[in-house]
Amino acid sequence: MKRSSSHRVAVAGRRAAMGLVVLVLLVAGAWASWDAAHHIVLAKGRDHGTVTVTGCGEEKCTGSFTPDAVSRERARVTLDRSVAAREGDRFPVVVKPGSDAVVRTGLPGFLHAWVPLAGALLLAGFVIGGGLRMARTAWGVGTTGAALLVATFVAL
Repeated sequence: MKRSSSHRVAVAGRRAAMGLVVLVLLVAGAWASWDAAHHIVLAKGRDHGTVTVTGCGEEKCTGSFTPDAVSRERARVTLDRSVAAREGDRFPVVVKPGSDAVVRTGLPGFLHAWVPLAGALLLAGFVIGGGLRMARTAWGVGTTGAALLVATFVAL
């Protein structure tokens, strides 16, 4: 069966639109992840230490900071509240430059920082499968996102 040129243009337009949606999803996920991840990935020259969580509010947790040998002391630091931070917990952190805010480091912190990208990969898998009709690629992208989410859950 011969397809008309308008049908081919419509298919190309749909594929371009879905490709743009996938691109926006992945860029937004990476952008949201990079806000925390760059403090972990590019941690050289920043203050490192261990935080002991002393209390948590609605959005932030506070704690005492024990610096490593070359970092400066801080009386109190804050970190974003998450299900993985409870009163009494101790874990390694890096201090965000110019503040008393900290980000968890190590494998758990690294994985947690990339959770927005994992969610974006999972959503992109559905768009790739349904909108672009690329089932194998969709399964690969979606499985990667799901694996990252599960690894983060296990690590924390």
